Amino acid sequence: MSPDRYKFVLSSESKTMDLASHCAGQAAPGDTFLLAGDIGSGKSTFARAFIRARLASPHEDVPSPTFTVVQTYDHPSGDIWHCDLYRLSAPSEVIELGLEDAFSDAICLVEWPDRLADLRPDGAITIEMQATPSHHLFVAQGPNERLARLFDGYA
Repeated sequence: MSPDRYKFVLSSESKTMDLASHCAGQAAPGDTFLLAGDIGSGKSTFARAFIRARLASPHEDVPSPTFTVVQTYDHPSGDIWHCDLYRLSAPSEVIELGLEDAFSDAICLVEWPDRLADLRPDGAITIEMQATPSHHLFVAQGPNERLARLFDGYA
C-alpha cells in the first residue's frame, strides 16, 4: 500500500467492526475520521464499533446521530464525538455545533463530511466506503504518519 493511502476489502460486517476496533485502539485525541460513502456503505457500522471498542463497552448504546447531529462519549483520554452532518444545510451550522474545537481535542467520527466544505480539519483521515454485493471497500487517505499509526498491523 502507498503510505498515504490504505485500501481494505472487507468481506463481512464483522470485518468492518474488526477494523474499527483496531483503529479505536490506535486513535488519539485530535484524530478526525471523515466517513464518506452512500447509505449502506458501512459508515455507521464503523462508527458504532469504533466507539464501543474505544470505550471498552461492547454493549454501549450508540444511537445514530442523524437527528441529534452530534453524540458525545466521555473517555479518560479524551471525548469521542460522533457526528452525522446529513441534515445540515450550510457549513456555518458546523461552527454552531462546536465541532471545530472538537477537531483539536477529541476523537471525531464525521459522517457526511462533504457538509463541512472548507471547514475540514487539517490532518483528517478521509475514509471512502463503498458497498458491493460481495464486500465493502474501505479506502483511507491522510497524513502518512497518522495512517501508519492507525492502520499498520491490521491483518
